[in-house]
Amino acid sequence: MLIVQISDIHCGPMFKQETFRTAIKDINAMSPDAVVVTGDLTEDGIQSQFKQAAKELKQLKAKNIIYVSGNHDYRATGYLLFKQYFPFNQITEIDNTVIIVLGSARPDRDDGEVGHRQNLWLENTLKKYKNHTKIVAIHHHIVPVPDTGADPVTIIDAGDVLRSLTKTKANLVLCGHRHRPWKWQIEKMQVIHAGSISCERLRGFFLNSYNVIEIKNNTITPKLKIVGGGYVDFKEIIKHREIFQASDISQHNNSLAR
Repeated sequence: MLIVQISDIHCGPMFKQETFRTAIKDINAMSPDAVVVTGDLTEDGIQSQFKQAAKELKQLKAKNIIYVSGNHDYRATGYLLFKQYFPFNQITEIDNTVIIVLGSARPDRDDGEVGHRQNLWLENTLKKYKNHTKIVAIHHHIVPVPDTGADPVTIIDAGDVLRSLTKTKANLVLCGHRHRPWKWQIEKMQVIHAGSISCERLRGFFLNSYNVIEIKNNTITPKLKIVGGGYVDFKEIIKHREIFQASDISQHNNSLAR
């Protein structure tokens, strides 16, 4: 099974349309089983940006497209617009894999919150899928990310969510929000953070990117894909913490890309 995670599109003043369209072309060529869009499709949550995001994302040809709302999408009553433009599927089953969406965005707030009721629902739902590969998608990061500056909160109830995830043995968590690709290993659970696929605002990794996750024989293998470039193993990102400059893409592709 092949899953692609794209995040932080930010249609608006900082949106890089050509970069986004290059990524979509490459993703379609992969024929993924699912594309998970982990939030911030717009910059300001206004209708013109939702229209643009819907138009651009319409080019995706994946079998399953799963949308997660972000804090930027919930600005200016964007939470009313999001559900008009993008379908909401909280549970998606694909063969022996289940992808569960957690909503963490709140109107006109940059921080996130899952909430007690949704967290209980998450725990009960994950228990039902004990024989599946369990993936949870959320916009906000549940663990702080290096190289992203001051970060007093992830989601305000991150501890409760982490307890539910580890207790029910979730296999993979997909996060966006910080525009910085990274990976944490918490017990047997991988937490994968996405960079931005098409926004000018980047942190710590100065190339637009997205994540490609292969699931085979219950083994989850995530890799980072540079838009218009090659693949990078997350082990290399963690090991070197190099600052990738656009002018150095050829050099890094030669040394790191697969």
